[in-house]
Order: sequence, then C-alpha cells, then structure tokens
Amino acid sequence: MAVSQPKLEKDSEDSSLLPLVHDVIKCMDKDKDGQDVHQELTKLKTKIQKAREQISNMPGIDSSPQEQQQQLATLREQVRTKNQLLQKYKSLCMFDVPKAS
Repeated sequence: MAVSQPKLEKDSEDSSLLPLVHDVIKCMDKDKDGQDVHQELTKLKTKIQKAREQISNMPGIDSSPQEQQQQLATLREQVRTKNQLLQKYKSLCMFDVPKAS
C-alpha cells in the first residue's frame, strides 16, 4: 500500500504568490497604459494554473479525509508491528558480531 510521491522541481517548490501580486500592484502604480500590468497578470495567472495542476496531481487528493485517516492508521500500525519485530530480532542475540582483536 506504498504510495510513491513525485519529485518536486526546484522552481516548483516556491509557491508564494505574494511577490507576483506585489509586482502587479507596483505596475498598476507606475504604468498608466496597462501593458506591464497585463504582463504581470499573465505571470500571476500562469503561476496559479501551475499550482492548481500540482494540487490535482498530489497523491491522495482523490481520497476522502476518512480514507486518508484510515490509510494513516494502517501505516502507523505497520510501523508499530515492524518496530516490535525489530526489537524481537535484536533480543535474539543473533546479531552479536565477534570483536576483532
């Protein structure tokens, strides 16, 4: 029941929209004809669209919160069981390595 997670690219890790909004506001103050404002708004729209695509591609986004909680409980139980087995195997003393003299 392992879920693979896609690797994030360096440029997609920055999801802040605030700098682009700031640029749009600055352009609105400076540019009276609106050409630069239009370019900045296009950048903002592109960034929002990329964010929407990333969200829709996230693993588990199609699962309900209850299903996600059930998966989390199952995974936690698996970790607990594996930790118990690991402790059991460690206590068997089968892993004693003779020390080199």
